[in-house]
Amino acid sequence: MTALTHELKVLIVDACDKACDPATISDDEILFGPEAPLALDSLDALQVSMALQKKYGVRLTDSKETRRILASVANLAAFLQAHGKTGTSA
Repeated sequence: MTALTHELKVLIVDACDKACDPATISDDEILFGPEAPLALDSLDALQVSMALQKKYGVRLTDSKETRRILASVANLAAFLQAHGKTGTSA
């Protein structure tokens, strides 16, 4: 697990107030929906988006693109890396 993916898993668990070990979340598992292990919903998506903006300074404004980015930790990490937001940052 890279530092960025671990950091994102911790951010998701904290932002969504989930009682689980971030290390148990796989990079490719689906995060949202009733079939997802974490079963995150639209309110959780908002919480995660706000946490990402605060920690990394990125804004997710397009809803279709946001859905794709937040689908998994791997997608989210790829998005942040593409925007030069890797590792612990502002």
